[in-house]
Amino acid sequence: MFLHLDSTSLLFGFAIIAAFGFFFGTALDAIMKEGGFGPTGNTLLFIFGFFAAVTVANRHGVNLSDPKMAIAWGLGGAFAFISVLALIKAGLARLGS
Repeated sequence: MFLHLDSTSLLFGFAIIAAFGFFFGTALDAIMKEGGFGPTGNTLLFIFGFFAAVTVANRHGVNLSDPKMAIAWGLGGAFAFISVLALIKAGLARLGS
């Protein structure tokens, strides 16, 4: 999917996802406090989770030509990725103390 986009569309999409990632990363930092990864860490994890989920969905044959479907897959994957990493972090913190 990403290979078929021109550079302008790809950069524009990345900028939009980065802006949403910063917004959600800051909000998650306020909610999760020490359980999170900081605003910058949450933003980077959000961006990575979004693009990873869209790539996985595309490789499994999900039709992402509809932007609503692509955004839904991306947001779901981003929040699932951050949630799994937060659970791992909390589990490791409990084992360490």
